[in-house]
Amino acid sequence: MTDPDAPGFGPVLVVGAGLMGTSVGLALRRHGVEVYLRDRSPMVARVAASLGAGSDHAPHAAPRLVVVAVPPDHLGAAVAAALREWPRAYVTDIGSVKVKPLTDAAGLGAELRRYVGGHPMAGSERSGPIAGSADLFDGRAWAVTPHPEAAADGVAAVHWLVRRCGAVLVSMSPAEHDQAVARISHLPHVLAVLAAARLPDAPAQHLALSGAGLRDVTRVAGGDPALWRQILTANAPALTDLLRQVRTDLEALIDSLATPEHQVAGADLEALLHRGSSGAATIPAKHGGPVRADAPVFVLVPDQPGELARLFADTGAVGVNIEDIRIDHDPARPAGLVELTVAADSAGHLVQALDARGWTIHR
Repeated sequence: MTDPDAPGFGPVLVVGAGLMGTSVGLALRRHGVEVYLRDRSPMVARVAASLGAGSDHAPHAAPRLVVVAVPPDHLGAAVAAALREWPRAYVTDIGSVKVKPLTDAAGLGAELRRYVGGHPMAGSERSGPIAGSADLFDGRAWAVTPHPEAAADGVAAVHWLVRRCGAVLVSMSPAEHDQAVARISHLPHVLAVLAAARLPDAPAQHLALSGAGLRDVTRVAGGDPALWRQILTANAPALTDLLRQVRTDLEALIDSLATPEHQVAGADLEALLHRGSSGAATIPAKHGGPVRADAPVFVLVPDQPGELARLFADTGAVGVNIEDIRIDHDPARPAGLVELTVAADSAGHLVQALDARGWTIHR
């Protein structure tokens, strides 16, 4: 196999020209890689091609690498089909579950030596090729999940793909990957859905009290139900184990709240809350860096053009970096409460500086 890092390595065929497939094509085209696009809908492939993600015509030469970017229900079959159609190509995929497509492709008699799974931890609330972006994967983790029979050249080709797309490579087994995403992605999605499912029948006056906390907890519940049904069922073994653990905690929580001896119940409840707080503190900082101490600074911002930009400019002018931002609109006033997350050792300095510049700080 030609060295993947050699100039002109390719061509690459992307099967599935939705958000993710189009973004792969756009990322590779930044480096001049020859990319071809295929989709069950020729119109979708044509749109992706018009955006610069590659050509929707048939490849003029056999691809060296095939990237399968189709929904989870069809992933194993599409991988097997690509391995059969392109007997000299290595095949990867960018699906969110890794054990099931590997098992499905094996059941279809595919030559698994040339298959190496992958999963970029990136996406968007939007879908389709129009939502594609050349920088979607920049700085994001991309799991590469070789199985024991995978050829070393195939693994190298997928590593090349990850580098060309600007992502950060993380290597693990297919089973370990599925356990990881069940814990950090699939379980949180299910819990968000369960919380959001309590809202449709809520009285309007209850919903009028909702704020940023509710939006934080339920945001991901707005994902495409059809897609998430496929993801959750494809990763059912790993997710089911975690849900059983949550059920144990939930039953203990219910028992604690129902216990007449409030002192005992309170101790059990506080222990669970401490465990949750400790878990939240383990989440890595941005760019996958170590956990760091951050602090919120709350600023009242008038709902007028240019005010948010002025706040950002003033924050930058005093030498403080914004790690995260959240805006909670006040329904009673033409203003929004902006929560700036900054390094804990910068919070006091920022509060004093913004107060001196005329901003209303909520402490």
